[in-house]
Amino acid sequence: MPMQNSAEISHILGVDFGEAKIGLAKADSETKIAFAYGTLDNDRALIDKLGDIFVKEAIETIVIGKPKESEKFSSLNISKFADEIGDFFPMVRVEFEDEAFTTKMAEDRIKETGKKNIKDLDNQEAARIILQSWLDRQ
Repeated sequence: MPMQNSAEISHILGVDFGEAKIGLAKADSETKIAFAYGTLDNDRALIDKLGDIFVKEAIETIVIGKPKESEKFSSLNISKFADEIGDFFPMVRVEFEDEAFTTKMAEDRIKETGKKNIKDLDNQEAARIILQSWLDRQ
């Protein structure tokens, strides 16, 4: 069986959008396994930092966790963020995935590993859960 050409493998970035922090996870279309990638501050430089990641990691799709409309964190902010991604990076496809309970799930998984710095890792773990859920549905 011939090896798959790496140009055919698409790279996907998962995002747990928060008011202060943005958790990131990464996967590719071949393995379909999401890995925590890091956390960015939600500040004026966010779009530039994401652009750097899109280029460095050859990201073709971004999957943004989106809450139900009734949740306290307005999905309007997430929609605005998604629109900015589309405006600045039209070559990146924007997708959404339900993020219900992902932060709680992330905190529980981090506790299970015995790590103590839960607040430092929960955003990227939530992004990993969001992305893995999206990958599993594909």
